[in-house]
Amino acid sequence: MTLLDPAPAPSRASTTGALERAERGDRLDVDDALALLAAKDDDFDRMLRLAASVRDVGLERAGRPGVITYSRKVFVPLTTLCRDRCHYCIFVDTPGQLRKKHKPMYMTPEQVLAVVRQGQALGCKEALLTLGDRPEDRWPEARAWLEEHGFASTLDYVGHIARLITAETGMLAHLNPGVMSADELRMLRPTAPSMGMMLETTSRRLFEEPGQVHHGSPDKDPAVRLAVIEDAGRARIPFTTGILVGIGETLRDRAESLIALRESHERHGHVQEVIVQNFRAKPRTAAQRAPDADLLEYVATVAVARLVFGPRMRIQVPPNLSDPAEFELLVRAGSDDWGGVSPLTADHVNPERPWPHLSDLAERTAALGFELRERLTAHPEYVTDPATWLDPAMHAPVAALADPETGLAAGDVKRPGSIATSGTPKAGATGSSPALSRSIRVPGLPDGRLGDDDVRRLAEAAASDPLALGDEEWAALLTATGDGLDALAATADDVRRYTVGEAVSLVVNRNLTSSGFRASGASAPDEFDLDDAAAIAADAWDLGATELCVQGRLPDAEAPEAYLEIVRAVKAATPDIHVHAYRPQDVWDLAERGGLGLDGALATMREAGVDTVPGTGVKVLSERVRGLVAPTDLEIDRWVEGITAAHRAGFRSTSVLFYGHVETASERIAHMRALRGIQDATGGFTEFVPIPLPGPAGGVPLVADRSPVDEHRAMVAVSRLMLSGSIPHIQIPWTRVGRETAAVLLQAGGDDLGGTLLDGRVKPEAGIEFGLELPSADAAAIAARLFRPFRQRTTDYRNASAR
Repeated sequence: MTLLDPAPAPSRASTTGALERAERGDRLDVDDALALLAAKDDDFDRMLRLAASVRDVGLERAGRPGVITYSRKVFVPLTTLCRDRCHYCIFVDTPGQLRKKHKPMYMTPEQVLAVVRQGQALGCKEALLTLGDRPEDRWPEARAWLEEHGFASTLDYVGHIARLITAETGMLAHLNPGVMSADELRMLRPTAPSMGMMLETTSRRLFEEPGQVHHGSPDKDPAVRLAVIEDAGRARIPFTTGILVGIGETLRDRAESLIALRESHERHGHVQEVIVQNFRAKPRTAAQRAPDADLLEYVATVAVARLVFGPRMRIQVPPNLSDPAEFELLVRAGSDDWGGVSPLTADHVNPERPWPHLSDLAERTAALGFELRERLTAHPEYVTDPATWLDPAMHAPVAALADPETGLAAGDVKRPGSIATSGTPKAGATGSSPALSRSIRVPGLPDGRLGDDDVRRLAEAAASDPLALGDEEWAALLTATGDGLDALAATADDVRRYTVGEAVSLVVNRNLTSSGFRASGASAPDEFDLDDAAAIAADAWDLGATELCVQGRLPDAEAPEAYLEIVRAVKAATPDIHVHAYRPQDVWDLAERGGLGLDGALATMREAGVDTVPGTGVKVLSERVRGLVAPTDLEIDRWVEGITAAHRAGFRSTSVLFYGHVETASERIAHMRALRGIQDATGGFTEFVPIPLPGPAGGVPLVADRSPVDEHRAMVAVSRLMLSGSIPHIQIPWTRVGRETAAVLLQAGGDDLGGTLLDGRVKPEAGIEFGLELPSADAAAIAARLFRPFRQRTTDYRNASAR
């Protein structure tokens, strides 16, 4: 958001003087910080070099040189009710909105534990409890819920949930419930090793002036927030705080905010990290048209925070709020912590900004010359001095997860209810393993189906631990009807809501069917040559596409090298378009006819410019089914070998199941078990797409008297529950079920609508499913009807706004 700063910018001389004082290690004041925030050109680069050197000195003194830390967490949005009205926030709901979304006023303990236990199985050690400020002061519905469930206040419930999380899973809560009194801080101290609250800014103008972002929000009074930070210091609570950059504050506001936080820390020593967070405009907010924080201003603020706080402070920059290409600048500016990153849950405050994959974050951190290491929610300096900083009730839980020498997260831990002893998931630990699949037996109806109460019970067990059900129970859930099916879908949608979040996503793409390639030139509308491929890609890019999906086995008359030539032609015409190309069957064709071998074929695809691969070309992972429905498809073991090799070569892929033909419920379940096994070994699947097979072989229901939409609801709901914690996204194939049914399935656990499938203006018939389009505006309208945000994504589920 544009800074409103009527004061003249600091002079070059004042910036030079501030840099000299920083180089001497002098204590910087507000005017120094202001002058540094205005640094340009050579002074800017000099400031970044100095900030990085100060950071490096601090890491050396801390005994972890060259280490950037993060916390592996689950994000628990305990309630989205709030008494404040921040103009940039989409986290908050009203009671009416919650009812329309079929969301509870507060997450129940069962819902919390369902999410936390899945995070525990993925090696998470932190449960971040984030919620709105004191909703019961504004909303009678919140007060009524608390009273009905026996809690005096929202903060009373926060403490109960934090204790429950640690008792049931051994994970540590980090409390972020907003403004708290000194007594409330002391009350919550025994429930969590750390707490947090962003200062955001000391600007009173943003709080007092109508139309500004904090006006009308009593908890955003800077004096109130600074008092909380002071009280946390007096209570000896390791505390996370920070500032928000780009919400309308001036450079002086930023400087004063950093100095105010430093002064509080100097009095108490409790500020364990300072987050410097860049503003990102959100749709459907008063600030939706405000520009995002300027990159160089943001980077300058990170550097100034480092220089103001010195070498001992941890300076955090949230990685999902910056594009990966910007990481280098942020690290050059002296940052040394990425904050909490979740392998399971969305950032519910910034749902349009997905977390980076932890493997990608580690690789990018290494490329910048640093090692990524996991920490706990309390930073090492506080973990290793528990007598000072931790309540006695937290000593044992923290010690169970901490490395006693470094204070970072321990590599191997044993926690209550854990199903594995390692802090990270074991490769190959699938639901088919007898050690991990704990069958819950329930009585069935005479026809083998379940009663409604049994469906509810099994669905709730699956929500907490997808490995808790045996194959018979999963197969029985696929046959749920009536109220039982409604409960199954609602439970699956809760899992979707509290893991991947509320956003409905879509990629802008176009299809190109490589089976139609003709090197000698096209003679039919669905055929194309290399010039056509280039023109199709350029046209798609001009129409806003970020992805071109290319798949289909080449005719035997075409040279296998054409697979690569198509990609090269596309990349030559549109270097930045994402090429999602070639099913395992296509790759095997290139490997065998091209004499490259499987690994060689994948390597040449990478060199040609393929970015990801489709996991299609299979109906059900069953030779019986293949023989009956698709005998020309690739053999099942070769499909598995091909997709696994692609993952190991660094390609991510989709995964699919075609249902509603000759397959049994048990074969569907075995298919998803196998996909989980591949995912445990490779981590390469980005999404799962349950696709109903059309006639004449398709359209066969599992339950004879069940409607088609209920057939689809059961399939989507079981997919969400069974694959949760493994394959994150469930895509709804709108081309097969239609838009209206797609909206229904988005309420049964689905979170993605696939692609727009642009026809384009160049040879539209050359793409499979041409004539079917879902413009982004139409997809956004579907999401809006469900009271959910819409997110335009990339093929690999990153934010597409960088385009």
